[in-house]
Amino acid sequence: MRTLAFDGRMGASGDMLLATLCDLGADPSVLHVVEDHLDVRYEVRDVVKNGIAATSVDVLLSGEEGERDGEEGDRGADDTDYGHAHASDHPHHDDDHPRNHDHGHTHDHSLPDEHVHAEGHGPHRSYTEVVEVVEAMDLGSGITGDALAIFTLLGEAEASVHGESVEGIHFHEVGADDAIADVVGTLLLLADLDVDRVVTTPLSVGGGSVSMSHGVYPVPGPATVEIAERADWSLRGGPIDRELLTPTGAAILGHLAEGVDHLPSLRVDRSGYGAGGYDLPEHANVLRGIVGEGRTLVREPISVLETNLDDATPEVLGGLQETLTEVGARDVSILPATMKKSRPGHLVTAIARTEDAARVARRLAEETGSLGVRETPATHRWIARREIESVRIDVEGQRYEVDVKVASDDSEAVYDVSAEYDDAAAVARETGVPIREVLRLAEAAYR
Repeated sequence: MRTLAFDGRMGASGDMLLATLCDLGADPSVLHVVEDHLDVRYEVRDVVKNGIAATSVDVLLSGEEGERDGEEGDRGADDTDYGHAHASDHPHHDDDHPRNHDHGHTHDHSLPDEHVHAEGHGPHRSYTEVVEVVEAMDLGSGITGDALAIFTLLGEAEASVHGESVEGIHFHEVGADDAIADVVGTLLLLADLDVDRVVTTPLSVGGGSVSMSHGVYPVPGPATVEIAERADWSLRGGPIDRELLTPTGAAILGHLAEGVDHLPSLRVDRSGYGAGGYDLPEHANVLRGIVGEGRTLVREPISVLETNLDDATPEVLGGLQETLTEVGARDVSILPATMKKSRPGHLVTAIARTEDAARVARRLAEETGSLGVRETPATHRWIARREIESVRIDVEGQRYEVDVKVASDDSEAVYDVSAEYDDAAAVARETGVPIREVLRLAEAAYR
C-alpha cells in the first residue's frame, strides 16, 4: 500500500500541507481549478528553514497587490491559520543550499515585494455558502465529498465552540478564499500524488496564548481542540510557545489521516518538506512528509453488537449465523453465559461494518426477541485481503477442483492459504480419502 506519513512534530497548517505535497512531487498545475473559481493565485517557492531545503506555498489575492502583511502572529480570529501561515519574513532561497525540484512548478517562485495574502481577505461565508462554492468547482465526487467533509468538521467545531447550529455558523477567516484554497488545493495535490493511505504521528500544538476575535486563549485554540476530539490522531504540547496547529490544518488531517504513535514501516520512495511562516532559532519550521510502500492489513471501520439471551431456543441460536450474515454481519459468535438468578443463557456478539450496524441490530432483535442490543465502542479492525481461487488436485488418478481462500496484506504478500472445507469434504466422500489429506493437497497445489 502506497502510504503518505506526516511527521507532526512541528504541527501543521493548510499552507504547510500544500507545500509538503508539492515538495513530495505533486504537480502544482492541478491547482488551476481553484484559481479559475476564486480570486486567488498560488505562489510556490523554494526556501530554506534552519538548513532544511523546503517548499513554501502562499495563497495570494490575484486581483490586486498591496503591502505585505504585518508581523507574524498578529492575526486575530480563533479560526484563522495565523500560526504557520503567511509570516512577514519570507526567506528567499539560500544560494549555499541549492535545491533541485523535479516536480515541475508551473507557478512563479519569486515572491514580489508587494502583494496581498488571501488570508482573512475576501468574503467570510456561512457553511452553506462554502458548500455552494465547493460544489460549483465541479471537482468530481471524490474530491468534492472530501472537501465538504472537511468543512463539515470545521463547521461542527465552530458550532460547538460558539453554541450555534452548523447551518448558521459563519466561518470568518476559514470561510474565506484562503481556506477554501487550502482545503481544495490539498485534496487536488493529494489526488495527483496517488497514495492509498495517509497517517500522521501526534501533532504538536505549540504553547502560550493567542489573541482571537473573542479574547485571548491558551494554545491550542478551542476550534482546534474540538476538531482533535473528532479525529483519529492525538495532540501533544510544545515544542515552542507559538501556535503550531491551525484549525484548517487540523480539519484536513482530521478527515484524511489515521493516527499512529510512530512512523510506520515503509520502503521510502520520497520525502518532502513544507515550510511554515515562522523562522525559529532552534527548530526547522517544516512539516515533513514521507511516501513509501507499507505492508499492513486493511483497516475496516466496524461496530460490535451484543445482546444477552436467557430464553432463546437452540433452533433460533443455530440460525443466527445465516440470518445476521444476510443483513451485513461480518462475524457472529455465541457463547454460553450465566444470567441473572444463575440461569443459563448465551451472549451473542455480531461484528458489522459501521454503515450496516443498525440493520444488523434490528435483525438480531427481531430474530431473538431481545429487548436491547448494545453497541460496544470500536473504531476498526484489521483484516486481510481475501480472494477465492480454484486449484486442481489429483486423487487416485482422478482430477478434482477445490476452492482455496488466499489471505494477503495490502502489498499483496500472501501469508495464508486455506482450502474450502465443503469442497474438500465432497472430494473425500467420492474418493474415500480423509478430508484432512484433501485439504493438504489443495493448499499444496496453490503454493
